[in-house]
Amino acid sequence: MAEILGGEADEAEQQFEASAAAVAMALDGAKDNPQLTGPITAFLAEQRALVSEQRHHLGEQLKRLRLGILDQRMSIVLKAMTAVVGLAVAAALCAAIWYAAHDNGLVIEPFSVPPDMAQRGLTGQVVAAQLLDKLAAMQDTTDSARPPGSYTNNWGDDIKVQIPETGVSIGQFYGLLVTWLGRETHITGEVFRTANGLAIAARGGGDGGAMVKGSEADLDKLLQQTAEAIYKRTQPYRYAIYAEQHGKLAEVRAILERLTVEGGSPRERAWAHLGLGVLRRVNSDWYGDADEERAAIALVPDFALARNNVEGAYATLGHDEAALKAGQNTLRLLQSDRDIDMTTRARTILLQEELAGFAYYVNDFTTSLHYNLEAVQLPDYSGGVEGARENIVVIHALLHDRAAAQKAWGELPPSSDTAIQSSRFSTKFAMTYWLGDWASVVTQQVDVEKSFVAVARDPATPGYSSEIFRERLVWPYAAYAMAKLGDFKGAHALIDKTPTDCFVCVRTRGDIDTAQMNWDGAAYWFTNAVHQAPSIPLGYYDWGKMLLAKGDLDGAIAKFAAANQKGPHFADPLELWGEALIAKNRSDLALAKFAEADKYAPNWGRLHLKWGEALTYVGRFAEAKAQFATASRLDLSATDKSELARMGAKHG
Repeated sequence: MAEILGGEADEAEQQFEASAAAVAMALDGAKDNPQLTGPITAFLAEQRALVSEQRHHLGEQLKRLRLGILDQRMSIVLKAMTAVVGLAVAAALCAAIWYAAHDNGLVIEPFSVPPDMAQRGLTGQVVAAQLLDKLAAMQDTTDSARPPGSYTNNWGDDIKVQIPETGVSIGQFYGLLVTWLGRETHITGEVFRTANGLAIAARGGGDGGAMVKGSEADLDKLLQQTAEAIYKRTQPYRYAIYAEQHGKLAEVRAILERLTVEGGSPRERAWAHLGLGVLRRVNSDWYGDADEERAAIALVPDFALARNNVEGAYATLGHDEAALKAGQNTLRLLQSDRDIDMTTRARTILLQEELAGFAYYVNDFTTSLHYNLEAVQLPDYSGGVEGARENIVVIHALLHDRAAAQKAWGELPPSSDTAIQSSRFSTKFAMTYWLGDWASVVTQQVDVEKSFVAVARDPATPGYSSEIFRERLVWPYAAYAMAKLGDFKGAHALIDKTPTDCFVCVRTRGDIDTAQMNWDGAAYWFTNAVHQAPSIPLGYYDWGKMLLAKGDLDGAIAKFAAANQKGPHFADPLELWGEALIAKNRSDLALAKFAEADKYAPNWGRLHLKWGEALTYVGRFAEAKAQFATASRLDLSATDKSELARMGAKHG
């Protein structure tokens, strides 16, 4: 624009300068020729008029030019705005189509009701709203690790009552899209009178209808029954979880067995097998549970919860090697970015449980303690926080830290839940066992088994059975405690009732034979134990203890070395390795074993006692005195206290 205006201005300026020069020449000539004055004046007037007209013409041209440029700019802006609006409309339409195609919500249409009910305010829309409230409440109380998106028919939180509209609206347009592209479940129905009261008929989801009947006074109860019928037809797996929580086990089994065959996808059938596994577990059929979980894994190999459940079944059965392998697979899936069919809440705490569990299997109790302490701080799922709290108690005992174990036990929050109370009896029993309070272990056996009976009788835990826990988790501990108290007859009678496909059961048989100095019998059972669980340090450790008691120092050291190779953070083989070296007059070598063990069980009284003993044998008396002082502040058995007193008297 500046260039155009500049060109026309220059031309006008040149014309003006030429005229001015001509006028100047004429005026100079008029001085000598007065008769020219009149014509010159007329000429100047014409020039002024011409210049004025040119200026006016130039101004109009400038106005038109500016208006044209403004018009061009406005045209560009309008075109851009039109494009933006068009893109926005297209994006909104695409979004509407996408959401409509993925709309799996539940829509409850107003029910048809008798006129007199409508006049009293119980309109079809009110009935639909009450039904909605009951369905939402049922969904809220159905606690499952299964993510909502994995259900064939998933409402999520999208449950609504359809309100009739007049005219065409955006809502109606979206509704048409959902009808065309989505998978909304529409519930329709009616309330009508019968000879004996009322009937409610409801239909939805293409699965037929349901009808409930009763007196008008029981309308709320009838609506609850209708909601349950809808839930069962449209969300069968969720309903099974809900029904299991309310003790309807026979109905749950029938639903899940049907889903294992008729489930619309491998995932749906896998979840049904998992649910059946839980039912079998409730009845102490842990072998059946493992079978169902394996069937689920065969359908969906990356099914982390099924792998976790089969691990739990193996652990309860005493199949520790299989449990370790299953736990490794579960941990791998939980740490991956894959879709593993699990809610975030369940996955988060389950990951901590698996990390703690893996460390526990290889007797890395310090690491297991760390992960259990972290799990306690997480949002709970399926009792995971309570389980972690109880694990902390037992792990402190396994670390030979009586004070910490008793403190953790005292800090457990009170609970009136019968199942939690029973679990805590078992926890205290295990803590007492690992602290070596043998008389108390025998006494507590009765309390633990009574707690199992109490849970079985509790209506809140229908179908519960405790046989598997009693024979594989209680009897081995009680039998060994009897042997430590000299009751070998009672010990054998109890341990002989336990199965031989159980790692702790065969290890305990070996421990009892060791207490009786039946070396061949003990060797037989420890060979069996190591064969059952070659990756678990405990079998090698127990075998080494037996050989040390027998006096086979080199054989004992070889087993302790094997246990250390399987579980390098397990303090107990290192400590006994040091004791074996002392017995071989190699206290100089024993010091390194005690120092290593101290990293993993720093509050173990006997460890510091034997460490001090080794230091005295190599002449480092000041250091020995410090170790004896540490031992005196920690938990020691009566035998260890006598030895400490003897060593202190001998070496000051």
